Amino acid sequence: MEQTKIKKVLVTGGIGYIGSHTVIELIEADYEVIIIDNLVNSSLVCLERVKAIVSKPENITFEEVDLRDATRLSQVFHEYLPDAVIHFAALKAVGESVAKPLDYYENNVGGTINLLKSMNLYKCNMIVFSSSACVYGDNPYASETDRLAPINPYGMTKVMCEQIIQDYSNTNKNFAAVILRYFNPIGAHSSGMIGEDPKDIPNNLMPYLQKVASGQLPHLNVFGKDYDTVDGTGVRDYIHVVDLAQGHIVALDKQEQLQGYHVFNLGTGNGTSVLQLATAFEKAFETEMKKVMCDRRPGDAPKSTACADKVFNELGWKAKLDIDDMCRDSANWTKKNPNGFHAQP
Repeated sequence: MEQTKIKKVLVTGGIGYIGSHTVIELIEADYEVIIIDNLVNSSLVCLERVKAIVSKPENITFEEVDLRDATRLSQVFHEYLPDAVIHFAALKAVGESVAKPLDYYENNVGGTINLLKSMNLYKCNMIVFSSSACVYGDNPYASETDRLAPINPYGMTKVMCEQIIQDYSNTNKNFAAVILRYFNPIGAHSSGMIGEDPKDIPNNLMPYLQKVASGQLPHLNVFGKDYDTVDGTGVRDYIHVVDLAQGHIVALDKQEQLQGYHVFNLGTGNGTSVLQLATAFEKAFETEMKKVMCDRRPGDAPKSTACADKVFNELGWKAKLDIDDMCRDSANWTKKNPNGFHAQP
């Protein structure tokens, strides 16, 4: 296999939470980046701040594109001819996916098919795909070879996309497909200039904590109080978004080794409950929050943590930052930006 070093990377969903942090790491690792994003759950303010953070902002290009628009997507590939793709763009709220499954299949699965078609047409032979621990369903300690059994449509879209990418990679001996199954990314860039900022009421725990701490929501709803866990609340494997971003750089750097189809968990292997995370965030933010115990939420697993041995053994990647680091950086982002990327009301 003739392999040229990857220089130009197309990042779908590159102004989103994980995408923006990954773009920073890409630029600092001397890649050129083309971001495509439909701005449904992201802000151009984030793009401007990313450019302010990085050492070579001129190496970032942005195009507003929806992956469902195959014609526009093909035009972007024709113009920029990327060497590799990191594919973040997706709808990602578990609860919403239960209520609106067709939107999730159309966007997440349909968009991925369009992306692979453009990659095939323009001979772009590496993809790093943003998958999720949701593919494992109710699995308290998941390894890559475990059965896939998602318990919500969001998780099922990730399973479907993984299978489609694998099937495509089997038809192209020059193709490298890396599936990264994220556990629960939280935290923010140490500058406090970018962080997680969902446009509506948050579905994930950390941005909910941020909105309660900054006074925008009256209390924290804790979904599930009777799970068989340390304190009855759900347990997740939280990982700092910067650690997660660096995992993508490791994958690109190991391109020749990763010819074919490969799957890796990205997590710490440690579980933290909802109440434990809330307590750590209260300490970092120097506040106390009212908590309201609620019924379990449809589609949520009681516990989900990663076996992350494979990615360390094969790629040398390991999470470096702990829960206190994650809460410190999330608190810093929130204090500096109580309204996220939006101006003060």
